[in-house]
Amino acid sequence: MQLYQEQTVRIHNSLTGKKETFIPLNEGQIGMYVCGPTVYSNVHLGNCRTFMSFDMIFRYFRHLGYKVRYVRNITDAGHLVDDAEDGEDKIAKKARLEQLEPMEVVQRYTLDFHNILEKFNFLPPSIEPTATGHIIEQIEIIKEILKKGYAYEINGSVYFDVVKFNKSNDYGKLSGRKLEDMIANTRELTAQDDKKSPQDFALWKKAEPEHIMRWPSPWGDGFPGWHLECTAMSTKYLGETFDIHGGGMDLKFPHHECEIAQAEASNGKSPVNYWLHANMLTLNGKKMAKSTGNSILPGEIFSGENNILSKPFSPSMVRFFMMQAHYTSILDISNDALLASEKGFNKLMEAINSIKSLPEGKKTNFDINTWRQGCYDAMNDDFNTPILIAKLFDAVKHINLIKENTESITIEDKDLLLQTMQNFTFDILGLENKKSSNVDSEKLSGVVELLIQLRKEARENKDFATSDKIRDQLAGLGIQLKDGKEGTTYSL
Repeated sequence: MQLYQEQTVRIHNSLTGKKETFIPLNEGQIGMYVCGPTVYSNVHLGNCRTFMSFDMIFRYFRHLGYKVRYVRNITDAGHLVDDAEDGEDKIAKKARLEQLEPMEVVQRYTLDFHNILEKFNFLPPSIEPTATGHIIEQIEIIKEILKKGYAYEINGSVYFDVVKFNKSNDYGKLSGRKLEDMIANTRELTAQDDKKSPQDFALWKKAEPEHIMRWPSPWGDGFPGWHLECTAMSTKYLGETFDIHGGGMDLKFPHHECEIAQAEASNGKSPVNYWLHANMLTLNGKKMAKSTGNSILPGEIFSGENNILSKPFSPSMVRFFMMQAHYTSILDISNDALLASEKGFNKLMEAINSIKSLPEGKKTNFDINTWRQGCYDAMNDDFNTPILIAKLFDAVKHINLIKENTESITIEDKDLLLQTMQNFTFDILGLENKKSSNVDSEKLSGVVELLIQLRKEARENKDFATSDKIRDQLAGLGIQLKDGKEGTTYSL
């Protein structure tokens, strides 16, 4: 029996606004699509948080025994500056500014994206398709929408007719917006506008002579609208209806709303059963923005080369910090928050490292199986990583009491405790326990053991000043001595 047959997962569905029991279309199999990055600059820390949330969800479903096809795209064309309907493509603009070919820009920042995600210990998606690799599929969808009468071509561009679509469908059901309100709150079209209504969006844009990224189509040379690529790639690899579609909260409207409209217009089916949206990341209580200087790149956190944080922080520690907030909550990153999180991270790793050496007793003082199910209950409740981490620290408390011989644990329960801690900490949360090399560890251990012996001799000679000095100076270096019945031990 697979774990997913024993555990019931409930997730918050943005489409209904409710927490629902997750039931996949096909038993034991999950199709999940997540909107990937537009590769025209270094990956943003806030984007990393979104992708990290879905990496965690991907990991948990795999742990439960599901076969997951996880598709996360690369947007390398069709995304206009400021998400506008007119203007310059983000990648083409960057290429012009840096005097590069657009695909050089794409290659540079795709490599950066993969490099940062690898440092954060992401699992690669099952498929990572690109927008430019699916131009044919996008053109075919446009043809179908035109055929159904939900789009119109004018001057070499094709637009989705939102007003007509809304007569028989519900445009705005994901974001909770009403088309009448949207129309009332938008500007009038100017004489230069090709669109029938301000709410209409581009399926295909005519390429002006200066536009670098262009492809031939039945309507002339041009490029696809931004929203279309995800409809093309998700349906190609996951089918006309699939289980989960994820992305950042900022994509709910208009991007995901337009995806739903395109899919329903082209094949008459609702494309996704469960929509999941991850919330934003702020820095020192404010929105991240390069223009105000209130921004920081992942690499700058890892290296410490920034004017915001007091020291470097490891990728795994930053991942731990992000997992301490629910994926649907706004999370604020600051120097104090990272320092506090680092203490907890080190405490957790120290506890896990010490489990194998715990003394074994004839009984266990806490209910391992109930605690273990509590870890699953946290993840089953819309992937509640903050509650899971609290459960892991419940175990840390017991581990420390066992080390002090205040509690005991049987050999069977010790094995189950170690397996469970490793499963949830490393396999599901995706944290890494990177230790120093064995040689360095042995050298450090030898030096500390020597100092412990010198301290013991000082105490026996009633030289408490020297004894305290050794203890305090080691503490200042982050090495904590612990005196117990069996002698003195240390922890980092």
